[in-house]
Amino acid sequence: MSVVSADWLELREPADAAARSTELADLLAQQLSGDLVIHDLGGGSGAMGRWLAPRLPHPQHWVVHDRDEDLLELAAASFEVRRSDITRLEPDALAGASCVTASALLDMLTADELARMLDACAGLPMLIAMTVTGGVRLSPADPLDAHLAAAFNAHQRRDGRLGPEAVAAAAVQLGGEVLVRPSPWRLDPAHGELMIKWLGGWIAAAWELDPALDAEAYRDRRLAQAAAGELAVTVDHADLLALP
Repeated sequence: MSVVSADWLELREPADAAARSTELADLLAQQLSGDLVIHDLGGGSGAMGRWLAPRLPHPQHWVVHDRDEDLLELAAASFEVRRSDITRLEPDALAGASCVTASALLDMLTADELARMLDACAGLPMLIAMTVTGGVRLSPADPLDAHLAAAFNAHQRRDGRLGPEAVAAAAVQLGGEVLVRPSPWRLDPAHGELMIKWLGGWIAAAWELDPALDAEAYRDRRLAQAAAGELAVTVDHADLLALP
């Protein structure tokens, strides 16, 4: 799994909060009762808990799992934290859990890692948010947009990672009642810093995968548009709710 920085998580948290499916959060809330123990996998600094906790009308105890000690130190201000590799999670690590959550996680997993994680969560309601699905739309459009998107998606699949296919793979493995809803980022000039940071990483990954792309000139054009407040971007994600 990739290492992410606290600065990046802080920068994206408002966009994630605006994008996540409140419909699925409400449906999860209807399934739960009593005092809740919620395990957040790959939870980083605790953004999922900060978003979801006010939407669950029950007393809650959150347990944030991550392997990054620096991120867990931030999460520890509000939640119980456990340093763990969620790709090797054992079912007893979730003993007593009422449900499981995750955000911006599935696309970074391989099929085997996903299978192990879902096996450990068997029988529990799961709300998994903000998985990229591969679609990117920029306005104004550029002839190179589709080439960059295809190269980036191929980069996401490197080393056997599921990338844009992660939501479909999870839905197949979970079986039972699985609901999927779109949760796109809609970035405009008000998200200028996030847009520039995302754009730089998106282009760099595509360029790494396909060095033949004329990515330098494209990058300069797009960053200039973003800096001038002339660019809007939609980045497709999906949220998934599994009810056993």
